[in-house]
Amino acid sequence: MAQVNDINDVTGSEENAPAPVMASPWQPLRQPVFRMLWIATVVSNIGSWMNDVGVNWTMLTLSADPLSVALVQAASSLPMFLFALPSGVLADIIDRRKYLLFSQLWVFIAAAGLTVLSFTGHVTPLMLMIAAFLMSMGAAMSSPPFQAIVPDLVKKAELGPAIALNSLGINISRAIGPALGGLILSFAGPWMVFLLNALSVLGVAWVLYRWKGSSNVQRLPPEHFFSAVRAGLRYVHAAPVLRNVLVRTVAFFVFGSAGWALLPLVARRELGLGPGGYGIMLAFIGVGAICGAVLLPRLRKRFSADRLMVLASLLFATTLLALAFIRQFWLLNAFEFFTGFAWITVLSTLNLGAQRSAARWVKARALAVYLTVFFGSMTVGSAVWGQLASRYGIPLALCAATLGMVLASLTVLRWRLDKDPDLNLDVSELSEPVPALNIHHDRGPVRVSYEYQIRAEDAHAFTVCMQDMRRVRRRGGAINWALYEDIFQPGVFVETFVVGSWMEQLRQLERYTMNDRKIQSRVYAFHQAQQTPVRRYLIAPE
Repeated sequence: MAQVNDINDVTGSEENAPAPVMASPWQPLRQPVFRMLWIATVVSNIGSWMNDVGVNWTMLTLSADPLSVALVQAASSLPMFLFALPSGVLADIIDRRKYLLFSQLWVFIAAAGLTVLSFTGHVTPLMLMIAAFLMSMGAAMSSPPFQAIVPDLVKKAELGPAIALNSLGINISRAIGPALGGLILSFAGPWMVFLLNALSVLGVAWVLYRWKGSSNVQRLPPEHFFSAVRAGLRYVHAAPVLRNVLVRTVAFFVFGSAGWALLPLVARRELGLGPGGYGIMLAFIGVGAICGAVLLPRLRKRFSADRLMVLASLLFATTLLALAFIRQFWLLNAFEFFTGFAWITVLSTLNLGAQRSAARWVKARALAVYLTVFFGSMTVGSAVWGQLASRYGIPLALCAATLGMVLASLTVLRWRLDKDPDLNLDVSELSEPVPALNIHHDRGPVRVSYEYQIRAEDAHAFTVCMQDMRRVRRRGGAINWALYEDIFQPGVFVETFVVGSWMEQLRQLERYTMNDRKIQSRVYAFHQAQQTPVRRYLIAPE
């Protein structure tokens, strides 16, 4: 599995309720499938880091043009922007296991093709960029579904430790892969590095092939691709906790990207280090991240997600300041240890927040949006800090990023990760399911209305409560929503919303979660009639 960045450190049926924090961070490894997939993914990621070394070295051998080297990096990062969301959509509407197997086969073919070209001496700069693009495309295809299957592999209480373990695996591979790739490159040449990367994918494919996930009964036909995209984006827009995760993602990574973008410049220009010294700095970051992943379960027990995010952000800001001014190698490495610690704490906290704020039917799409926001923030931030450093110097750019990081931590006051601690997105059933009707699924649009009888003194509280119901309808697929009061019958309120077709209405009823049911119960508590609110389904004539 070709992993291109440490955002992929998130790898059942119970999934979304807040989980009690476990004492042991190793508990998820007792799950056989998770353990095998974790080991296979670490091996695969080592191959990916080795491949990065081989690709960069080969390009430097073929062309000394800085633009060509930069284009290789662009070819490796562009697919995540282009394909993360489409991949998330496909992972939600087709079998995730089969889709993951396809993505591993894609990476294997691309890596094997590059191996043959390198062994026969037919690699050109263009061929190298195409191969890097195709392998990164495979990583973009696999990232959302890999994150979405985590709740299927571990118990609900093990989700947080599982994310920390995947963070640990990423940093183990980061510490081993580049050094091992450089060693093999010097003794056997690039083709051997590319071959080992291709072979490393097979372990992940074998585990996925052997894994028989729980089958979900599909009562309705699969969604169409573009309607699934729209449904996913509507869900993200109407999910307050998930929106908060995305805001906090931008707030941290736009400024946090300065540490990664300017670290090579500090190592080479300010400290005069070679590849070995730079590798030692990366190793200190990796060790810090490993320690952070191990300690995270205990930290989550003592601190809320928001407090943990703020503390990690301030710690990362301190390391940015150290990177700006400290020029003693070993002292700076001590700070880089805490860079890794803070980085993995933030990554795991945000990943866990994204996991728990997305319902199962839309999980891969929601996580794909999270991936896109992450990579977008890192890309924009890196460009800004690089430009600022080239004009005004590295220390000033790092100081500006430090100040921005401190100010960005104030987003906790408005966009909280623990906004809804009782969020439970397990599937529920409506208290009044729609009757079976012989209506063609494509007919629409459909206007649905609910009529409520509310006491005058409860009118304001009812309208406030209905804002939560508005988000429920929009998350489920409603195109628009409104609430009206009958001017001739005060106290009679009519809720109305429109869905695109009768099929979309059936899907909305199937997507109700326990949290939606709880909101519905609060709304119905205001209703004064003995019967449930009168429902009407109005469909456009054929």
